[in-house]
Amino acid sequence: MPKIPFWIFILLALLHLSAVRIDTMDVDASQYIEMSREMTLSGDYLHLYDRGAEYLDKPPFLFWVSSASMHVFGVNNFAYKLPSILFAFLAMYATYRLAKLLYNEATGRMAALILGTCQGMFLMTNDIRCDTILMAWVITAIWAIKECEIKRRWQFVLLGVLSIACGMMTKGPIALMVPGFCFGTDWVLKRKWKNIFNPFHLLDLTLIAILLIPMSIGLYQQFDMHPEKTVNGLQHVSGLRFFYWSQSFGRITGESPWQNGADMSFLLVNMLWSFLPWIFLLLPAIVINIITLIKQKFRLHQGQEWITTGGFLLAYLSLGSSHYQLPHYIFVAFPLAAIIVAKLLKDIFEEEKYKRLYAITKPTMNIIIFLLFIAILLVITYIFPSGTLAIDLWVLSFIAWLYLVFRKNIQGKLLWVSAAGMMLLNIFVTHFFYYHLLQYQLGSQLGRYIKSENIPADKIIAYRVGDPLNSLPFYANRLIKRPDSLSNTPGTYIITMDEGIHDLQQKGYPYEIERKGERFKVSELTLEFINPQTRAKAVNNYYLVKLK
Repeated sequence: MPKIPFWIFILLALLHLSAVRIDTMDVDASQYIEMSREMTLSGDYLHLYDRGAEYLDKPPFLFWVSSASMHVFGVNNFAYKLPSILFAFLAMYATYRLAKLLYNEATGRMAALILGTCQGMFLMTNDIRCDTILMAWVITAIWAIKECEIKRRWQFVLLGVLSIACGMMTKGPIALMVPGFCFGTDWVLKRKWKNIFNPFHLLDLTLIAILLIPMSIGLYQQFDMHPEKTVNGLQHVSGLRFFYWSQSFGRITGESPWQNGADMSFLLVNMLWSFLPWIFLLLPAIVINIITLIKQKFRLHQGQEWITTGGFLLAYLSLGSSHYQLPHYIFVAFPLAAIIVAKLLKDIFEEEKYKRLYAITKPTMNIIIFLLFIAILLVITYIFPSGTLAIDLWVLSFIAWLYLVFRKNIQGKLLWVSAAGMMLLNIFVTHFFYYHLLQYQLGSQLGRYIKSENIPADKIIAYRVGDPLNSLPFYANRLIKRPDSLSNTPGTYIITMDEGIHDLQQKGYPYEIERKGERFKVSELTLEFINPQTRAKAVNNYYLVKLK
C-alpha cells in the first residue's frame, strides 16, 4: 500500500486556495456572490434577494457563510470563495475518516487524495456554487452516523443531525436522502432490521426539523405570508412547499417547470470529465461490487459494506430521474465514489487482485493525462498565449510527471502518477486557462472599471445587453438598472452592445465611448471561441458610452 504523507495534502490545499484570485463565473456563481454582497449590506439573513428582487431557488446557507466571510474580509473574491474552499477540505477530511472506519488508514488517505484531485473538485473551488458545501455536509453526516453506529457516542449523533440540517439548508432534501440511501442499503443487505426501525430515528428527524426552523421562518415570512407577490412569474407561491417538495421532488414528478430533456445517462456522460482520471477505476469497481453482491445472493459478508456503492447508485438514480439536470448535481456523491475507487486500489495494491484490470487501466490513465498535458500546452501557446514563463512551468511540470511515470519501485504508482498529473495540470487550468477566459466576462471586467471610476449607480443603465450581467453589480459594487427604453439625459452612462449603438445613432443621441471590450458567455465554451482564428465570430462587442 502506498504511504501518503501529510505534506501532499498541504500542497493540494494550497492549490485549491490559489483559486481565490480568479473571478467568479457567470451565471450561477456570480449571482450567488452578488446575493451574498446584498445580504452583507442589508444585514437581513432570513430573506433572500437577487439584485433587489425576491429570490426563491437555493436555500440560504451558502449566502450566510459567504456574507459572514465578507463581514470579516471585505467584499471581494477571497471572502466569497474562502468558506466553500474550506468546506472542500472538510469533505476531504470526512471522506478520509469514513474510509478509515470502513477499511484502514491507508485507504482513508487514498480516498481523500482521490476526491481532492478529481477534476470536479478543482471546478468546485473555482466556480463556487452550493455543491461544495452540500458535498461536505453530506459526507460528514455519513461519517458521523457510521461513527455513532460503531462507538455509540452522543456527540456523533449531534454531528450527524447538524450536518444533515445544514446540508438541507444548503441545497434541500437531497442532504437527507443520500445518507438514507447509504445506510438503508447497507442495513438491508446486512439484515440489520433493528437499525432500520430504530425509534431514535424519530428523535433525529425532530432535531433536524428544529434546526430548520430559522430558514423555514424566513421562507414563510417572505412568501407564504405574501401570496400577492409574483415569484418566478407566479402568484400564491409557498416558499415552504417549494423548498421541501417542488425544488427537488417536483423535478422528478414533472410538477416543476424546470426541464432540459436530460436523461438517465446525462450525469454519467459528464462524469467522464468531472471525475477524471478516476472514472476509469470507478466504473469497473462498481461493476465488481454489483457482481460480488449477486454472487452472494444479496447478502453482505463480514467486513463488507454497501454504504458507498449503494449510496452512490441510489443517489445517481434519484438525481438522474430529474427532468432537469446539470453536470454538478452528481458532485454530492463524489466522496462515496472516491472511497469506492480507494477500496479497489487497496485490493490491487495490498491483495494483488484484478491484475488484468490494472494492466488495462494503468496505461489508459497515463495516456489520458499525457493528452491533457498536450491540451494544456496548446492552451498556453495557441488558445491563450501566456508567455515564456508559462511554457517553462509547463516543461518543468511535464518532466516531473514523466519522472513518476518511468521511475521504478514506486508503491502505488498508478495513484501517484494520476494524482500528481491532475495537480500539475490544474495549476494551468486555474491560473492560465480560467484567468484568460474570464477576461471575456463582461460583468466583472466592466464592473471593475465602473467601480474604479466611481460612476454613480443612478447614472448608469444597461440597454439591449445580451448578457445576464450577474457579475456586474458585485464587481461594480452597485446595482444597475435595465430600462426598456433609452434615456437621452446628458451625463447618462449606457452599457450596451452593437444593437444599442445602432439605436443611439438612429435616434441622433450624441455620445462618447468610455470603454469598449469583447464579451463571451464563459460558461458555454464553443470550438469557434476556443480557436483564435474564429474567435472574432464568437464574441460580441460591448460598450460603456456617455451621453453628451
